[in-house]
Order: sequence, then structure tokens, then C-alpha cells
Amino acid sequence: MGYFDYAWSIRDRIAEDFKTTLYMLFFSAIFAGIFGLILGVIMVVTDKDRILENKVVYSILDKLTNLFRSIPFVILLAMIAPITKAIVNTRIGPKAAIVPLVFSTVPFFARQVEQALAGVDPGKIEAAEAMGSSPFEIITSVYLREGLPSLIRASSITLISLLGLTAMAGLVGAGGIGDLAIAMGYQRYNDDVVIVSVVLILIVVFIIQAVANHLIRKTSH
Repeated sequence: MGYFDYAWSIRDRIAEDFKTTLYMLFFSAIFAGIFGLILGVIMVVTDKDRILENKVVYSILDKLTNLFRSIPFVILLAMIAPITKAIVNTRIGPKAAIVPLVFSTVPFFARQVEQALAGVDPGKIEAAEAMGSSPFEIITSVYLREGLPSLIRASSITLISLLGLTAMAGLVGAGGIGDLAIAMGYQRYNDDVVIVSVVLILIVVFIIQAVANHLIRKTSH
């Protein structure tokens, strides 16, 4: 195998850590997606001159979102360790890493959702209100439907950002391809392991972007 001899010799370890990365990405994305979407929608509809304007609610959520977005992930890992322990009954491993990954991603995605839905044509919202649509109907049939392409774009950006965070999850013993690149590649001067890890990460990024671009074309009108 030449230059990639060491990477080939630990191919089973690479495959296992790659699956761990996908595991963390998948479950973190589901939970962060649900909570982030709900939070983002609430922030949009409670903002000034929106259908459920509420200055107090918006101000609180806006400040909390900014606060959690400003906390570096490595610090957040330690800060919410007791919460992680309470939720998954452990502070180490892939399952434990999902909790801080979700906490870190929710405010990021919520802000992306807010920006995506804020761009929905106000005229369509006013038309729905004039027809007597309820706030829930406006959210589902106008905001989410009209903002779907932007939401897909925001989701792809968030997924790629989340993928980067999984590399730091190794700090809580979560493993993953990012941790492998550092521990078995960089720290042991095995550049081939680093290259293979980067290629695997890039493949995931390209797949995310390709799927997102396809869905955006399908939903744009």
C-alpha cells in the first residue's frame, strides 16, 4: 500500500470511528433540528410586527440564543457535564457527546431558521391573515412552506457545522473520525491517517451539499 500502509493496517479502527461520527451526527441532527426549528419559529412569530408579537418572549429567547452561541464548544462540554450525566447516565462516550452537541447546535440552527423564515414575503402572510387563517395555519402553510428552500439551505449549513463539532467530541472520549485524525494521525506523525480522515469527512460534506442542492431545486418555485 506504500504511503498508506499504517492507515490500511488500522482500517477496521477507521471504519468503526467513521461509523461513530455518523452516529453522533445523525442523532444530534435530529434532536437539534427539532428543538432548533421550534425555537426559530417562535422567535420569528414573536418578533416585532409579526403574527404573535411578544417583546418579552422574543427578548428572552434572543438573549439566550446569543449567549449559548457565544460559548466555545469545549467549555460547553464541561459546563453541562452534570446535565449530560442526568440525561444519559454517563459523561463519556458517543452517547454523552450528543447532549453538548445538541446544546451547541440548537441556538445556531434556531438563528438560521429565524433568518430563513424572516425572508418570507409579508404580503403572503397578510393575505393568509385576511382569509382568517390561525397563527398555526400561517406558520405551517405560509412560513414553513414558502421558506422551505431557505430552511433546507440552513439545515445543510448546520449539518456541516455539526460535523466539525463532532471532531471535538473526542474530549469526552466519544471517539469519531476527528479524534482518530488527532490521536492516531497528527500526534503520532501518521499523515496518511490524517489524509484518510479528511477525505472521509469531505465525502460526508459533499453528500450533504449534493442532497441539499437537489432538495432546494425541487422545492423552489
